[in-house]
This record gives sequence, C-alpha cells and structure tokens, in this order.
Amino acid sequence: MNLEVVLKRFDSPDEVRTFPKGRFELVHLGGMTIGRATYEPGWKWSEDVGAAMGAASCHVEHVGMVVSGVATAAMDDGNVVEMKPGDIFYVPPGHDSWVVGDEPYVSLHFLGADDYAAKD
Repeated sequence: MNLEVVLKRFDSPDEVRTFPKGRFELVHLGGMTIGRATYEPGWKWSEDVGAAMGAASCHVEHVGMVVSGVATAAMDDGNVVEMKPGDIFYVPPGHDSWVVGDEPYVSLHFLGADDYAAKD
C-alpha cells in the first residue's frame, strides 16, 4: 500500500501546450490530469487554437474553475455564457471561447485537460 503524499505545482508542470496568446499547463497526479489555462487579452479559441487544428469549435468537454479574468463560452446552439472568477463551470463539446476585457484569463481544468489543444 502506497501512503506517499505527492505534491506538484504549475510552476513545474509535467507538460506545456502553447499556442498564440496562450498556454495550457498540465500536471498528472493521482490518476488525473489537471490543466491550467492562461489566455492573454484578444485570445479566441477558434482563431488561436482551433485554426491550427482545422476546427471551428472545441469538441472537448470541460469542468473547471475560473481563477482570474473573464471569458465567454459560446455554444454552437447560440447560447452564450460569461465566466468570471470563482465560477465553477461545465462546458459541453461544441463551443468557441474568448477572453473578455484587457486582463488575462486563468482557469483550472479538472475534466478534459488530457485532450485540450493536444497535437495528434
């Protein structure tokens, strides 16, 4: 039986995925992958991540929490939601997203981190 406590920090992530105006850092811990997204003002998923993948909308399911900044999640069905610090979110597949305002947006991702912005 392994009783070892494991501590990790996003200061030293296991993997970093970079793209224009943003980065996604991953930490693997206890059978989970947790991600931290950092997007600069002007970042938009369809332009800064999706375009390189040939996708108009994100097909990853996300569960996470907004740490700072504000972003919009725009669903393919037309529903638009603004996410602010402290919000815990579920965003299903089929959406675009962008930073609102002039402050960087930071969020933690507890579901969907493995597949987000992954290079095939």
